[in-house]
Amino acid sequence: MILIGLGSNMGNRQENIMTAIKGLSNHPEIRVDKISSLYETKPVGVTGQPDFLNGAIGISTTLEPLKLLEVCLSVECEMGRIRKERWGPRNIDIDILLYQDRILCDERLHIPHPRLHTRSFVLVPLSEIASDLPVYQGLTPGQLLTTRSDRNDVRLYAEIDI
Repeated sequence: MILIGLGSNMGNRQENIMTAIKGLSNHPEIRVDKISSLYETKPVGVTGQPDFLNGAIGISTTLEPLKLLEVCLSVECEMGRIRKERWGPRNIDIDILLYQDRILCDERLHIPHPRLHTRSFVLVPLSEIASDLPVYQGLTPGQLLTTRSDRNDVRLYAEIDI
């Protein structure tokens, strides 16, 4: 399975995430198979900004990882994403978290996502759509969540139907 994380903390956050999912699913080589609920969380890294909505999707694609990254960045660009500050406010963030069992260390993309296992706002939605899938060192999202003290900071915001 290919797992993608989505986040937004500017404007209509839920609409932004749904627009991003639609943008990805409109690509002829991408099929969205699973969509998690959306979860509200405090910002990480840079405080003093609005809370985030986060979710995850499981997709199927014939695109190679770097081509998929190009599509993700294109959707962000089409939605008006401006990269000013690392971990700063953004209308949309699309991250490739896992691409089947591949490992990739490229200057543009690391798979699995290097901080996937340290972020409850990523693990909670993943546990919903990929509960039995090992995502980091053979551990599932649920197993990783048992080690996280911030897991209770992730609050259900909205359930999403595919």
